[in-house]
Amino acid sequence: MSIIINVAKVLTKFPGPRYRKQGPGSGEEFLEVHLRPAFLQAKQAGNKVIVQLDGVKYGYPTSFLEEAFGGLAREFGIDDVQETLVFESANEPLLDYEIRQYIKEATQVRGSGSGTIA
Repeated sequence: MSIIINVAKVLTKFPGPRYRKQGPGSGEEFLEVHLRPAFLQAKQAGNKVIVQLDGVKYGYPTSFLEEAFGGLAREFGIDDVQETLVFESANEPLLDYEIRQYIKEATQVRGSGSGTIA
């Protein structure tokens, strides 16, 4: 059985910055508290994690998406993350493509600065 995570319900309707130290609702917080545990549970059971992206008020900062999903891929590998995560968004269907790009580019160093993903 798939694990469902609705970002607006479990974290916030106002996704924030990359890191916790930068403010509430960060990509780092989402990764540590919700995404990583769900991913590990799903991998162990041979299931998927369905990430429901609708319900937020003003969309997602790119730094939030890169830290959460790119961070997961840096930790567990691009292929495993691509195979395990399913993204749902009726409001912004292109989010799936955008997030998968962050996952594919996850070998790059996180954070801001030249040659990195901001």
